[in-house]
Amino acid sequence: MRILIADDDPIIRLDLRQMLESIGYEVTAEAEDGQQAIELANEHTPDVCLMDVKMPVMDGIDAAEQICGNGLAPVVLLTAYSDQELIQRASAAGVFGYLVKPFKPSDLAPAIEVARGRFEQNKKLIDELDDVNERLEVRKVIERAKGILMTLHKLDETEAYRRIQQQSMNARKTMKEVAEAIILTNNL
Repeated sequence: MRILIADDDPIIRLDLRQMLESIGYEVTAEAEDGQQAIELANEHTPDVCLMDVKMPVMDGIDAAEQICGNGLAPVVLLTAYSDQELIQRASAAGVFGYLVKPFKPSDLAPAIEVARGRFEQNKKLIDELDDVNERLEVRKVIERAKGILMTLHKLDETEAYRRIQQQSMNARKTMKEVAEAIILTNNL
């Protein structure tokens, strides 16, 4: 698994790199601040980002919000701070894990694996939702076209649907494309 590390302290980044490599992970990029973490996440597409909260230029939570929001990778925050406000901000930003320093190497692997698993589940749900929304949109267009055919040609719903379906097969177009053409023609 490819990991991006973001921490403004080079010694902590080095320690973290050594911990990760000792348990079998590959560190693909290291960032000194949140803005650089976003840029490197876009460039390297890591499997997981491990980021400190308090960093210059842009803090880890704001960077995590952009990285997670763009669907680039899950973010696990590594921080010495455990106050409720930061935890709430992290949760609202969509982070997939929150580890409080100091932590052991044995704490990292479960956090990374769970974050990646949850990210994949989340991505799958988003894809399914997009698919459902697309099907709903197609259905709306076909329903509208059916209504036009029913009104113009005095057809029942079944016959209007059959005509759209038949035209789709004859023209080798999707039913949505045929329905859109019917709507466009009617609007002219």
